[in-house]
Amino acid sequence: MEEKQAKKVLSEQERLELAAQLDRDLDAFISSLEKRRYTEGWPEDRWEEEMAKHPFFMQKSPEPGEPLSPLMEGLQQLKYDPQENTEQELADTYKEDGRFYMQHRKFRMAVLSYTEALRYKVGDAAYKAILYNNRSAANYSLKNYRTSLQDAQKALELNPDYDKPRWRAAQCASALDRFDLCVELCDTILQRDSTNSAAVELRKSCLARKAAQNRDSRKEARLEREKEQKWDRLVAELQKRMVKFEEPKALDDERKLRPRLAPLEDFMVSCDENGVLSWPVVFCYPEFQTTDFQQQLPETTKMQEVLEQLFEEPLEYDKAGLYRANKVNVYYENRILGFPYIVDKNKTIQEIVAERTFLVYQGTLTFYIVVKGSKQEESFVNQTRIPLKLNHW
Repeated sequence: MEEKQAKKVLSEQERLELAAQLDRDLDAFISSLEKRRYTEGWPEDRWEEEMAKHPFFMQKSPEPGEPLSPLMEGLQQLKYDPQENTEQELADTYKEDGRFYMQHRKFRMAVLSYTEALRYKVGDAAYKAILYNNRSAANYSLKNYRTSLQDAQKALELNPDYDKPRWRAAQCASALDRFDLCVELCDTILQRDSTNSAAVELRKSCLARKAAQNRDSRKEARLEREKEQKWDRLVAELQKRMVKFEEPKALDDERKLRPRLAPLEDFMVSCDENGVLSWPVVFCYPEFQTTDFQQQLPETTKMQEVLEQLFEEPLEYDKAGLYRANKVNVYYENRILGFPYIVDKNKTIQEIVAERTFLVYQGTLTFYIVVKGSKQEESFVNQTRIPLKLNHW
């Protein structure tokens, strides 16, 4: 047997030189390789955006209609493809999606998911009852109380012992003011569990609200009857006085008697229980182009009394102090004839309105006040007026 050749022992200096040579050789080898840019990964400027599209890293699920990444599209095909899954598996998948969306408060998506699950004719009645109950819960969270009630009732048809949809149906009935149905459902709940304090309180609340609604309905009906009686009484008095209106068939529509001027619009002509009319009245001052208003002037008042009340305090714009009850004349215009008529100040409002030439316009009495013998009176009386041409006159 040959004697083994003795292994050369390297000194420390020689080992360092060898290591340095190996490093130089490796660097030279790497440098000799073909340099190519790596194109298989995510772009440097959009890596965060691309990462967010990856199913493992995305923080929110895609919205309906939103473009999907190829990987997500492939996963969805595996999850929802009818060729890869049975109808029961697809129904379970959509049911699980609905649960996920409910947990994340995406109730509209949950409704869509449970609706998809119900499309498949699988599962027994109890399974379908769960789907209807879950969709009812999603609709209830969206405040779609009518739809939620329908789903809850469908769940109860499929599974009469299912307590969750019965309670939700009671809540929906309460929200829809269907008090009788709510009480009926609460009674059923309490028959099954007499200690259900929530059902007790809801039942009590519904009965109280029903009583209040009935009371309000009776009050509203009474006010409506009183309103109709007042209208009938007003029309009868206006017809009795043969009051003439510029508008055609004014007594057929209450809106035609409502004043258009803002200070008077809430004060339509009215009739009290004694048959006395009160009129909204506008007094115009052509000289100053201003107006005064009387919102409810009783027809028993004489024009002289009205003027004394108007001028009890001097008009702000009457610097000469000419506007006094005994120094002014009052006119009204007949727009059909295109002519002004002077008012007898000793007559009552009722007597003035009863004159053959007096017309009520927009439910309002209109008078013009000018100083006797003044240029303003002459100008007002003699101004050119074009008669209105109305077919009903």
